[in-house]
Amino acid sequence: MPIHVRAEPGDYAEACLLPGDPLRAQYIAETYLDSPVQRNSERGMLGYTGEFEGRPVSVQATGMGCPSAAIVAEELVQLGVKRLLRVGTCGGLQPDLQLGDMIVAISAVAADATAQHLVGGEPHTPTSDWELVHGAVHHAKELGQPLRVGPIVSSDLFYNPDGEQYARWSSRGILAVEMEAAVLFTLGALRGVQAGCLLTVSDVVVENEFKRISDDELQAAVDRMTRIALATATADPKH
Repeated sequence: MPIHVRAEPGDYAEACLLPGDPLRAQYIAETYLDSPVQRNSERGMLGYTGEFEGRPVSVQATGMGCPSAAIVAEELVQLGVKRLLRVGTCGGLQPDLQLGDMIVAISAVAADATAQHLVGGEPHTPTSDWELVHGAVHHAKELGQPLRVGPIVSSDLFYNPDGEQYARWSSRGILAVEMEAAVLFTLGALRGVQAGCLLTVSDVVVENEFKRISDDELQAAVDRMTRIALATATADPKH
């Protein structure tokens, strides 16, 4: 039994959604899954397994930041999970992004130490599994959900002392900043599992202006993202 995800092999489905927030994991399980069973509560990191449209799927909180997400991802792989799909929030870095927009990440700049440690400090581009990217775009189109597809950045810092860094990222075409995807993509490659990331824009940080979404708007946007994520995660594997 792993140390932090206190479960046995078989307790988690091969497909697992990864929100950062434990309460969001609970909400997804109770709102979208049939017959959800709680599988973990260690350190408040709630995890559940149930079914979505007749297919097994799990949801497990990762906490905030790459170090926490790395522990959870490693232990889920130990338990037999083969498809890790982050569902999180982010700060939008492009001026045409709106609060509540959805992003499918293709790659994640590793502006954190955890992903770099995993590859021994060598150059590496953490990249999402293409099947998950393609699936998310397909299901979003089916549901009429607009989205953006492109690179993001995973940062160690939420309260960043370098106020100009957002503008530099933006000028290089980075869509958004968050805190977990780079290590998930890196571990996906190293452990031979699929890893992807869907994000809802909860803040916009451009042109020295900070805008924050309302709680009601955030909930509606996360619901839209969650439906796409569940359809993507539970689709039949193509390989």
